[in-house]
Amino acid sequence: MNLLRDNELIYGRLLPISEPHLIERYNKALKAFGLRPTSLDGFEIDRTGFSPQIADELDDPHYLDPNEVNRRFIILTPQQIDLPVVHTAFSNTSQLVYEFMSRNARAIDALTIKDVIYGEIEDSVSKVDDIEDLLSINQVEFRVLSADDVVGKASELGTLVDRLKMEPEAWRDDEMLERMVDLAKVTGDIRENTLVPDQVVFRHNAYWTSHFGGLYVFIDPDVTTVICDPTAPGFRRSRPWQVSYLSLRDPARVFHFLASTGRLDLPRASWMEKADYLEHRAGLVVRELVHRKDPKQDIGGLDRVWLQSWLHANADMINADGRFPFLNAAKRELAQLGHLRVDEIRPDFRFLVVRAKPDHPDAWLTNRLISDFVPSDFLSRYVFNKQGFYADYAQFDAVWRRYVVDTLKSTYLSDKDGFRARLYGLED
Repeated sequence: MNLLRDNELIYGRLLPISEPHLIERYNKALKAFGLRPTSLDGFEIDRTGFSPQIADELDDPHYLDPNEVNRRFIILTPQQIDLPVVHTAFSNTSQLVYEFMSRNARAIDALTIKDVIYGEIEDSVSKVDDIEDLLSINQVEFRVLSADDVVGKASELGTLVDRLKMEPEAWRDDEMLERMVDLAKVTGDIRENTLVPDQVVFRHNAYWTSHFGGLYVFIDPDVTTVICDPTAPGFRRSRPWQVSYLSLRDPARVFHFLASTGRLDLPRASWMEKADYLEHRAGLVVRELVHRKDPKQDIGGLDRVWLQSWLHANADMINADGRFPFLNAAKRELAQLGHLRVDEIRPDFRFLVVRAKPDHPDAWLTNRLISDFVPSDFLSRYVFNKQGFYADYAQFDAVWRRYVVDTLKSTYLSDKDGFRARLYGLED
């Protein structure tokens, strides 16, 4: 993974932590979790406080996610809200932490001046053994603590202030007044600085999880849909009266579900020609085939003339694979009709010519699912499904790795917002 790390394609955009007082606060949180404090002079963190350097030091990539459920978090600074989440078992962890930090911004701003905030994103289960455990999670609650108990002291002070206001004789209680003064020395004026988070409970909506080899949960008004490997424990056994189960090995049914629930941009010229979508997919398919035929061939320097000659010389291989001829035929049909007749396309090829409907709340999750059926599009895999991309990358040889890294740098990293907007219709 060194090539990825050197090019900021893994653990990129993290926040460096080197100030001694912040390292001390981070260690307080680690010790509260029962973990060994770090001896590093500096490290980087993501939105949740996860640090790849500390994970290496502890030899535990799950140190903030011990059972891959009830995720821990460490907040040193409000700046973390703008960071990515680089290690998680649930795809919606990033959004949940963002919502928590944005809804409680005033409290987090005030608290992190004095203390470190840490805790767990608690749900209804402590361990996931089968699909039913996942389906039982309807909401999560942020259990918020602070090393010097500023949160607890602010809450206590707030209670005493309310008592002082409501009980006519409370001002005569010297012991209570002295306690309020002591608490205020730690918390400051809580009338000006909100130190207790206002909202800590959030809905647990559609998501992907790494459990059971990768599992998707989509939620609609009348039914919940689970998409995963059919060998997952509880498949078609957990709540069959209210849960629909689809196999990741069944592209026809998965496609029908996404299309019938309005989650797909079906193949129409109105968006495909503007995005150069077919050219994008075809270009990646051809280069994958070139590499398959000659693993030593330098992929990055191939021009149109060379590729055209190669296509003619390797027609039998290309036709046997089928993807490139299909995309060429799709381009002609799109020019003639303005759309593609999806029902006439073989199920596993349908995902080559669709994307998630950009304005659907599940757009990112849907694009992630599509990428599982189009592994040749490593760009989509990287944008929407980094866990899948990194697993794929581990199997690549050195030549293909270099091509993948160079392509990501020249296309996606050079203009992330523009790339997502052009190909997927997604605004930042």
